Amino acid sequence: MSCIHNTPLPCFSASSSSFPRRNRCASFKSRIHCTLGGTVAEPKSTTSAEPLLLNAVRGEDVERPPVWLMRQAGRYMKSYQVICEKYPSFRQRSENTDLVVEISLQPWKVFKPDGVILFSDILTPLSGMNIPFDIVKGKGPIIANPISEASQVNEVREFVPEENVPYVGEALTILRKEVDNKAAVLGFVGAPFTLASYVVEGGSSKHFSKIKRLAFSQPKVLHALLQKFTSSMARYVQYQADNGAQAVQIFDSWATELSPVDFEEFSLPYLKQIVDSVKKTHPDLPLILYASGSGGLLERLASTGVDVVSLDWTVDMAEGRRRLGADIAVQGNVDPGVLFGSKEFITQRINDTVKKAGKGKHILNLGHGIVVGTPEESVAHFFEVAKGIRY
Repeated sequence: MSCIHNTPLPCFSASSSSFPRRNRCASFKSRIHCTLGGTVAEPKSTTSAEPLLLNAVRGEDVERPPVWLMRQAGRYMKSYQVICEKYPSFRQRSENTDLVVEISLQPWKVFKPDGVILFSDILTPLSGMNIPFDIVKGKGPIIANPISEASQVNEVREFVPEENVPYVGEALTILRKEVDNKAAVLGFVGAPFTLASYVVEGGSSKHFSKIKRLAFSQPKVLHALLQKFTSSMARYVQYQADNGAQAVQIFDSWATELSPVDFEEFSLPYLKQIVDSVKKTHPDLPLILYASGSGGLLERLASTGVDVVSLDWTVDMAEGRRRLGADIAVQGNVDPGVLFGSKEFITQRINDTVKKAGKGKHILNLGHGIVVGTPEESVAHFFEVAKGIRY
């Protein structure tokens, strides 16, 4: 396997030769783990049961960067396509406990990533907030009644996850038992501005003219909507953590459509509110923030108080590290298109990214989700090379 440096460190194995049956928690056996006394703000002893990803985020001394891939469940996997043929509706797949668990575990069974992310969608909470929606193949999200005025915002309900999406909690609980701390179970939520963008635009958008019109002509209406999403998503993060999520990623995919001054008004304060609320109840829960095309906003993303900023591939990893500072972890940021290249090319780009990120506080990932049509053998090679790296 390719190494970044020649300094030898003890080996760590996160893989298991057999996969546990559903609803059966395999007994945790001793395994080798490297903790060489890294510095963190509040030193905390680690045990062999701690997933590598959590130790890396906390600044513990780890032998290699943990690795998982955004959208690693679904899209490109043949096993997922088989499920899609049987259950063609995305919502049917993502709102059924057994299917959520099965799909979430598909990449875990094959590649053994260091993070196993819940199969779901950032729009999943909308129905519980009295915002009807659907996700249509070939079209993406469709909002039945796009929001454009104050009276519609008044009809939006606060999200109660234990009542509205009990399958999410059930799936996370099962995933924790199945993965058994050999990897970190990851949850995720949509950020307020991104969720608002979907419900105001009526779905995906190229120019975001509707939400910008609302922001600049009726800012009070948008702020009221953003506040409802903020309190609801904070509660959703807490719910996911209470049910097994060991880290939660916040997706603010469309916030980078805002200018810096508008980001500071319509996104940043609400992200800070979520982080502050969650840290009061779950101070040790790592929070990851991802926004595609975020090169112009990196310092502002870091100011939210999250533990990890996920970089997209348009940002040089070394430059991103310098701009974010040593106190925050980074995630990313290999171009998803690299997975269409040769094995040698994939290896080269992985090593380049890890070298630029430096030792520690780095989660190796793509700079965006896996692209439809990506060869599974390329994903397998990505994980093989990544897990063979030694600092």
